[in-house]
Amino acid sequence: MPSSQNEYPTKKELINYLSEYEKRYDFPIKRDTSVIQVSKEKDVFELRTNNGNYLCKSLVSATGTAMSPYIPKYPNSNEFNGRQIHSVDYLNTNDLNNKKVLIVGAGNSGAQILAEVSKVTTTKWVTSEPPIFLPEHIDGRYLFVQANNSYFKKETKEYRQKVSLSNIVQIQSVKEGLENGVYKDYRPFKAFYKHGVIWSDDTKESFDVVIWCTGFKANLKHLQKLGITQNNRIKTQNTKSISEPGLWLVGYGNWTGFASATIYGVGKTAKQTVEEITTFFNNNSA
Repeated sequence: MPSSQNEYPTKKELINYLSEYEKRYDFPIKRDTSVIQVSKEKDVFELRTNNGNYLCKSLVSATGTAMSPYIPKYPNSNEFNGRQIHSVDYLNTNDLNNKKVLIVGAGNSGAQILAEVSKVTTTKWVTSEPPIFLPEHIDGRYLFVQANNSYFKKETKEYRQKVSLSNIVQIQSVKEGLENGVYKDYRPFKAFYKHGVIWSDDTKESFDVVIWCTGFKANLKHLQKLGITQNNRIKTQNTKSISEPGLWLVGYGNWTGFASATIYGVGKTAKQTVEEITTFFNNNSA
């Protein structure tokens, strides 16, 4: 990727890079096309889409997680007459001024959104466990390298503490939040009521808005008819489906390769997938 004048590439630079990548390889991309359902008869997959059907002998499902935001179920959530949004729909604080906001989730999105929202209104932060803030000198790049080494059981000298990609990186907004003392965390509430939430000691507290920073799940709806999905996962060896020949799953998180739901992490497993597909066709060629 071309060097950036900034410490990290900007959103525009990343989009430009991906656009040039597409042009370089002249990918035959079908845009505005959603795969509604995948079925299989004998050795052939049929993909039913909003723009016609397709047949194939091998299929790579790489729909990732971004289209499937996860919100945990809480009793009486439908009774809450405030607003609930997931972090994927959060844009800015413009419509949150003077609203009392509950932010749920201990990861980087929760910490960063809390830092912003706390500047304009009253906030409270719910996490299942005490959040872990990385030292200032450990940024996203170091975190990724350390977690990568930990996952593959490689020795590392940079940072000895066990790391996770959910550990909170001290970007500037988080540093300001720490300085301003906004990161007081509370354990999960037990239910909703009309005006807010009910804590574990049965006390009630009103809120206007709940922002769920609770991550994402694999988007596998299109594969349901194959009957191989269990607990929103499909059993794989590396990225190859164990029970469905000709099917590979790329980019869904650690169960399909370390950090494979990230742009940087997916490449390692994708290369292996290509090799396996090549072998598959060589072994099944007529």
